[in-house]
Amino acid sequence: MALTEENREGRRRAPLAPWLKTTLMTVGSIAVTMLGLLFVTFVIGRVMPIDPVLAIVGERASQSTYQEVYEQLGLDKPLIVQFFYYLWDVIHGDFGMSLLNARPVSEDIARVFPATLELATLGVFAGIVLGVPLGVIAAVRRGSWIDQIARVVALVGYSMPIFWLGLMGLLVFYGILGWVGGPGRLDIFYVDIVPQRTGMILLDSALDGNWEVFRNAFSHIVLPASLLGYYSLAYISRMTRSFMLEQLSAEYITTARVKGMSERAVIWRHAFRNIRVQLITVIALSYANLLEGSVLTEIIFSWPGIGSYITTALLSADMNAVLGGTVVVGLIFILLNIFSDLLYKVFDPRSK
Repeated sequence: MALTEENREGRRRAPLAPWLKTTLMTVGSIAVTMLGLLFVTFVIGRVMPIDPVLAIVGERASQSTYQEVYEQLGLDKPLIVQFFYYLWDVIHGDFGMSLLNARPVSEDIARVFPATLELATLGVFAGIVLGVPLGVIAAVRRGSWIDQIARVVALVGYSMPIFWLGLMGLLVFYGILGWVGGPGRLDIFYVDIVPQRTGMILLDSALDGNWEVFRNAFSHIVLPASLLGYYSLAYISRMTRSFMLEQLSAEYITTARVKGMSERAVIWRHAFRNIRVQLITVIALSYANLLEGSVLTEIIFSWPGIGSYITTALLSADMNAVLGGTVVVGLIFILLNIFSDLLYKVFDPRSK
C-alpha cells in the first residue's frame, strides 16, 4: 500500500520535471544571449573611431580637461573591467547618461520607444490583415491574374527603397493632395493637449476621449504606417503563398476533396490551419524588423522613435545612447522569439 502511495506521489510530481527543465533552459538561453549581445555591442562601441570624450569637452579643451573626463568615464581601465562595470549598471537598469542632453538614457528610451511601437504595430497589423488573405488567395488560384498581381506586389515591396516611397508619399499625399498630415506625430497646436499614459498618442487620445487629437494623430501616422505595412505585406504574403502551396499539394488535401469536403473547409480548416505555426515565426520576424528597422521611415517623417534616436546619437558620438538603444532592440528580438515559442505550444500540440 505504501509503495502505491509513493507511485502516486511520483506520478503527480513527474510533470513538473520537464516543465522546470524547459523553464531553466529558456532562462539560461535568454541570459547567455543577452550577455553576448551586451558584450558585442559594448566592444563595437569602444572600437569605433569615435571619441566620446571629445563629444563632451570639445576639440578646443585642454589636455588636463580631456584627461580628467577620460578618467571619469572609466576609459583608462582595461576593456574587460569597463565591460563588467557596464554590465552591472545595465542589470540595474542604468544605461548611463546621454551626452547630448545630460539625461539618463533609460528615460530617453522610455520616451521615444512608444512612438516606434505605435508605428510598427499599425504597420504589422496592416501587413497581417492584407498579406495573409492575399497569400492564401494567390496560392489557391495559382497562375491566375490574382496570383500574378500578388507576386508583383510582393516584388515591388521588396525592391523599392523605402526612403524613396516615403519621399514620394509625402510629395503626393501630403504636398499635392493634402490627404494626410505632414512629418511628425501631431500638428504643433495639438502637442501636449492629451496626458501621456502610454506614450502612444492614438491610444492616449482615445482613452482621454479627445477625438480631435485622435484624428490629427491618425492623419500623421497613416502614411508612414502604410509604408511599413506595405513592406510587411510583401514579406507576409510571399511566405503565406509559399506555405499554402506546399500544403495544397499534400495528399491529405486531395483526400479531403475526394471525400466531398467543401473547398472553403479544405482551404481554411485544413491547409491554413497547418501553416499557422510557420506564420507565427514570419509575423514575429516581420514585427521585430519593423521595430528596429524603421530608421529611414522615422527620419523621413521626423518620427521621434527609437530608430531616429539611435541614429542621432550615433552621429553625435553619444555611445551610451547608441548602446542602450541597441540593447533594447536586441531584447525585443529575444522577447518576440520567446513569445512565438509560447504560441507554438498553443497552436501545435506536438510541441508540448
